[in-house]
Amino acid sequence: MTSLRDAAMTSKAWPFEEARRLLKRAEARDKDHVLFETGYGPSGLPHIGTFGEVARTTMIRRALDLIGDIPTRLVCFSDDLDGMRKVPENVPNPPALREHLQRPLTDVPDPFGTHESFGAHNNARLRRFLDTFGFDYEFVSATEFYRSGRFDDVLRRAAERYDDLMAIMLKSLRDERRQTYSIFLPIHPETGRVLYVPMKHVDGADGTVTFDDEAGREWTLPVTGGNVKLQWKPDFGARWAALDVDFEMYGKDHAANTPIYDGICRTLGGRPPEHFTYELFLDAEGHKISKSSGNGLSIDEWLTYAATESLSYFMYQKPKTAKRMHFDVIPKAVDEYHQQLRAFHAANDPDKRAANPVFHVHSGDVPQSDMVVPFTMLLNLASVAGAEDKDALWGFIRRYAPDASPEANPQLDRAAEGAVRYYNDFVKPAKVFRLPTEAERAALSELRDRLRGWDGPVDDEALQGVVYEVGRDRFDPMRDWFRALYQVLLGADQGPRFGGFIALYGVRETADLIDRAMAGELVGNSAAV
Repeated sequence: MTSLRDAAMTSKAWPFEEARRLLKRAEARDKDHVLFETGYGPSGLPHIGTFGEVARTTMIRRALDLIGDIPTRLVCFSDDLDGMRKVPENVPNPPALREHLQRPLTDVPDPFGTHESFGAHNNARLRRFLDTFGFDYEFVSATEFYRSGRFDDVLRRAAERYDDLMAIMLKSLRDERRQTYSIFLPIHPETGRVLYVPMKHVDGADGTVTFDDEAGREWTLPVTGGNVKLQWKPDFGARWAALDVDFEMYGKDHAANTPIYDGICRTLGGRPPEHFTYELFLDAEGHKISKSSGNGLSIDEWLTYAATESLSYFMYQKPKTAKRMHFDVIPKAVDEYHQQLRAFHAANDPDKRAANPVFHVHSGDVPQSDMVVPFTMLLNLASVAGAEDKDALWGFIRRYAPDASPEANPQLDRAAEGAVRYYNDFVKPAKVFRLPTEAERAALSELRDRLRGWDGPVDDEALQGVVYEVGRDRFDPMRDWFRALYQVLLGADQGPRFGGFIALYGVRETADLIDRAMAGELVGNSAAV
């Protein structure tokens, strides 16, 4: 029988495709490990796109661990020596930061008052986010990297090969920008600001740069020891050369710069890594998520409503397709994740298991799903039950699945808690009920009567059959019947498989709900039904 490792060698799942590329690279090089890198610009609070980059990189790393025998490492590099070019909108007391513009982020005071600098604060947030998901990574601060001397050899080489590096950069710049551009950004010895000034002279032999500051004073500084930093594009390629990076993924907005990054890396004596370009994350309006403006979802916001694994699952899906990251995607992601858990354990074929997203979410150690009720069904249950906490939902869940409990079904218990929060925050304010039409009223009356006289099993399929029979001769197409059920009874345009909803909520309770809807008690009452 085919082993999982054999299946991985031919699987079309994108982490395995990337892992096979890396395995070929590793076999051609005399290295004792494969180094993955992910970069982070801490100019604002970390956002969910940062998590996505690390999660996807980790999926490839774990895929390589399965098919290869070479050790792997992941470095998360924070460009915290970058000058603060604008004050973020989503921090306390933004005006207090204005006097620190252009200073390295690790020299800017922390507006939250919890860390020694704004850069340190954002780095701590990033690490906390990554630790929440159990990522195995090494954190590297650009400030420490420059100031400790770890970057000195590459910086000296950059001074020696300055003209070659400038030639790469100048081809990508407009004429006016070329006149003042330098790959080196000196850090002013007195003001501590990162200066965007032209170089009067770069001495490759001495490893120094000479420039005039904004006041016209001339300075000469060594390129080593954190006295200068590289512009961000040269810095990208220089890091690859300094660390000997084998793999880095980045967003589509970087794709046009790939030849620049590669050229910088080669000129500095390195070999460019394998690349993977992913599409960008968008907010509800289709705008790119920005860490400085704070639009889109944050990791903490996702975790308010759903478990971490559902977010990892969302990140796995079609990384080369743009994704809208807003609250509406959460219920679908939760239910699809649990569907894939069940499919993984139902499949004995290693090829199918290797292609299943949850294999990559869990690095092969895939748990069983205990979600006997889908998340979207829990939302509808929260609606009709007027649930204010998860205990209200558990009364219905236990009747539907007597063996279920918060202790035996921790995933379901977490989902019930998240569903109540999600319902109250997003579904409840948007619910709009309507009265039924005469044709719908006749169908609802028959459904109510059949439910009141029901003596069959409280079974999803049996009850779905009743719902279908009532609507079959009255509605064409049938979706008009189900839309009526959702709009009249649930205050929504879409909803669950209605037989399953009846089984969960209760046959008698659903009949009572129909009576309340036809009496007009639900119309205009979006807060509770």
